[in-house]
Amino acid sequence: MRHATVRDDRAGDGLTRADRARRVAHVLRGQVLRGAFADGVLPDERALVAEFGTSRNTVREALGLLRDEGLVARRRGVGTVVVGRAYQHPLGELSGLAEVLQRHGTVVNEVREARSVRPPLTVARRLGLAEGTPAVYLERLRRVDGLPLSLDCTYLIREVGEPLLARGRQTLERQDVFDLIERVAGAPLGRAEVSVQAVVADPATCAVLAMPEGGAVLAVERLTRLADGRPADLEFIHLRGDRLTLHATLDRATGATSGRGGGRSRGRRR
Repeated sequence: MRHATVRDDRAGDGLTRADRARRVAHVLRGQVLRGAFADGVLPDERALVAEFGTSRNTVREALGLLRDEGLVARRRGVGTVVVGRAYQHPLGELSGLAEVLQRHGTVVNEVREARSVRPPLTVARRLGLAEGTPAVYLERLRRVDGLPLSLDCTYLIREVGEPLLARGRQTLERQDVFDLIERVAGAPLGRAEVSVQAVVADPATCAVLAMPEGGAVLAVERLTRLADGRPADLEFIHLRGDRLTLHATLDRATGATSGRGGGRSRGRRR
């Protein structure tokens, strides 16, 4: 696989070595996250110098950036190897981590909280509830192969949430919430509205996700509606930015969005 070409350090383009290293790192980072290095080993420095048309110092600086991000490491006698892993999650379909990532590892839900609450007024309004109306609150820590990936805070209307609570924590740990809503509560799901923002995680969230303080997360807000259009599930999800990428295929002609990830192409479980 060929890399995009970065101009030579001696090309007189006025760029600093840091700028050139950043450009090299952008390309290599994308390849690491896509799994382009099948054997887990990056090309050696001489190959990268030739490929990018730059100096060895620039290549080393670029690799240093990726090491600082926890994506690669230097192994004596081997070279630069991939140590970080990011999973793809599709944006264009109503599916969740357990479904998308099941082929990549074991997804485990740790239920931190599951109870009836009086939701904040803004949450109640999003769910179409009158002020003071109870809702069901679920908080789950999601792990893939034992590593923390996301912290999910979910508010459910009582119609779909209470049947889930009645099944107990073990059911919530083993099964997807979307699947339970449809099977246990008998409430078919329709569509969802999703927004994503990159933010610096607060210290408490960093601790739960086993991240260094000041780490970046993808803050996802998702409002899922039933097939009849009623709001049913409002989620606030914090995903480790170094372990998951959001992916979509966009069609300019039709305005359609098609998500593509590591799991099945269709499905609505979370």
